[in-house]
Amino acid sequence: MKYPLWIALAVAGLLGLMGSVFVVREDQVGLVLNLGRVARTDIGPGLHFKVPLVETARVFDRRFSLIDFSPERYLTSERKDVSVDFVAIGYIDDVRAFYRATGGDESAAADRLAPIIKDSLRNEINARTLTQLVSGDRSEVIQRQLEGINRGALTLGMRIVDIRLKQIDLPTDSDVIKQVYDRMRAERKQVASALRAEGEEQARTVRAQADRDQAVIVAEAERDAQRLRGEGDAEAARLYAQAAAADPAFYAFYRSLEAYRRAFADGQGVVVLDRNDPFLQYLKSDR
Repeated sequence: MKYPLWIALAVAGLLGLMGSVFVVREDQVGLVLNLGRVARTDIGPGLHFKVPLVETARVFDRRFSLIDFSPERYLTSERKDVSVDFVAIGYIDDVRAFYRATGGDESAAADRLAPIIKDSLRNEINARTLTQLVSGDRSEVIQRQLEGINRGALTLGMRIVDIRLKQIDLPTDSDVIKQVYDRMRAERKQVASALRAEGEEQARTVRAQADRDQAVIVAEAERDAQRLRGEGDAEAARLYAQAAAADPAFYAFYRSLEAYRRAFADGQGVVVLDRNDPFLQYLKSDR
């Protein structure tokens, strides 16, 4: 079965039209190669035409992209080894230069960018201490080197807008971790010693104040006790005097009994007196 010639021509024309049309999206930029040489660049969004079989169209993403790198080891100004993990944010600025430098391979562009960025960061990290690097403003580290990084990235047709330090680690195969832990322990011991000394000083202050308060309380209690004893003795003397005034004979008898009790309290006392001694008066008679 033979097809009419016009059908074959129509199919060939359709295939040729499909091979001569390419589309560039809003977030892309186009480039046309003529037998492998760059013919047209910076082709914007839309529908575009090229010569079939002779020209080849390439489109590249023009949006910001994250370029991840493997962690790199650096030395601080203290000669301490650190491992820095970072990522770059950039975009294709010159598609002609990008294609000529990398052949349109984004992984090749990342490989070419890696030494540029790592060498620039090395200059900045080598001038800082470990404390400044970890606790300082990381954006300051980047901004001071970004201009030089972009001079190198310009040869690749790219522009870097930011570099983010994701993580700063201490390598496990170095003495840095041990040194950091030793310094942390020394700082903690110093803080503990200061707190202990402060606590002991406060304890001495509290004890001294307690001793002063105790002395004051004991003195006041002794004073009050002596006052009360004096008042009690005065009251007893008043009662004795009152009793003696009411019945002097009974009072003399009572006082003699008290004297007998004290003299013979232990049951072994011996008193040698004259038989007419007044001390024996109430032993003979109650009058």
